[in-house]
Amino acid sequence: MEDLRSARAPVRFGPFELDRDAEELRKNGIKIRLQEQPLQILEILLQHPGKVIAREELREKTWPSDTFVDFDHGINNAIKRLREALGDNTETPRYIETLPRRGYRFIGKIEREAPRFRSLAVLPLENLSRDPEQEYFAEGLTEALITTLAKIGELRVVSRTSAMVYKDARKPLREIARELEVDVIVEGTVLRAGDRVRITAQLIDPEKETHLWAESYQRHLRDVLDLHAELAQSIARQVQVKLTPQEQAQLAQSRPVNPEAYEAYLKGRYHWNRRSREGLPKGVQYFQEAIAKDAGYAAAYAGLADCLSGLSNYNFVAPDEGCGKAKKLALQALELDPSLAEAHTSLAWVHTWYDYDFTAAEREFERSLELNPRYATAHQFFGFYLGMMGRYEEAYTEAKRAIRLDPLSSVFQWSLGFGWHVGTIKRSSRLKKHWSWTLVLPQPTLSIVGRLCPS
Repeated sequence: MEDLRSARAPVRFGPFELDRDAEELRKNGIKIRLQEQPLQILEILLQHPGKVIAREELREKTWPSDTFVDFDHGINNAIKRLREALGDNTETPRYIETLPRRGYRFIGKIEREAPRFRSLAVLPLENLSRDPEQEYFAEGLTEALITTLAKIGELRVVSRTSAMVYKDARKPLREIARELEVDVIVEGTVLRAGDRVRITAQLIDPEKETHLWAESYQRHLRDVLDLHAELAQSIARQVQVKLTPQEQAQLAQSRPVNPEAYEAYLKGRYHWNRRSREGLPKGVQYFQEAIAKDAGYAAAYAGLADCLSGLSNYNFVAPDEGCGKAKKLALQALELDPSLAEAHTSLAWVHTWYDYDFTAAEREFERSLELNPRYATAHQFFGFYLGMMGRYEEAYTEAKRAIRLDPLSSVFQWSLGFGWHVGTIKRSSRLKKHWSWTLVLPQPTLSIVGRLCPS
């Protein structure tokens, strides 16, 4: 039996499919919530169908060596959760059979598809104008294409932070693909002339070093969102990914945008991505400009909300000026476009840090990931939230998903440490709406103390 790690296609059995790239179990195409260890156990059992996998082997592969837990209780609980997710039982098992004092084995029938491309990275588009002032434009179009492709559930798309590491890099594409763990690479160029833009893109199989597809697109800036959707659909066809009706509808929902508003939006995202004391206020300025030019531009409201929340979280502005205004902006974005995953994440973050409405925060995080399961920032923020709630195993799972999408992000690596190695999270007894938390990492010892914004 071919090892699951070398088979890119999902593994299907009955109405279920395990998508290792997405680290998801789905039933009839709908994601089933399953924690990290039950999911790992299922993957191990599926690698060797019909073979008994000893409990000790499961312990070695699924529990870190430096973790001190009651292993028997842990594995029993993980198997129980797995069976619940599969609708299976111990008396008449259809999928997971228990062999007392020996271990477990998978007894279901596996159906396999032929391997196909399941993951890709969009390398930074080259700015053909050579004008340094246009770098924000090329970088912004790269991020926009990544964001559009990330809406396709069957495709793992490496996020912007990791892709930008390879800007002007001279590494062989095969080496880049291996570092990012992707099957194919998209690279291309962008040239802007006045209100028109031309993008040339090509799809490359890095292992075979062959071009799979290439195309050139030229549009007026007001139609640039349509260009992103058309390009994403073309790439999906080339990598043989099936779009669901919901994904097709999402890609078809693009609207004309004011060219000056779009340019201001790209500048806003350019500065937001730097997360600096100087960059965030500039981001605020450009997002406000985008909204002034096009009051119906939902993404600009979400971007402005993110900048203001960031300024508040970093204590650069008062909570009411930051998180308070961000909440109104996120709600405005959702009024304009209820399907905008970024706006749901913006609202969830405000609910967490400003309203302390944790039920609403979780609802918004889940809605964001339902709309865009490849939105790495949503996974990171959700993982941080879950860690604050003391749900460390779930936090660890979300942080790992964020890293899978953005493997070179140092912020995401930090979030993984937060989710797994949290020492204490405690409420202050002095202020009802003031939380304090302490993060303790084992080696090297590092303690970080922070606080939520008091409203």
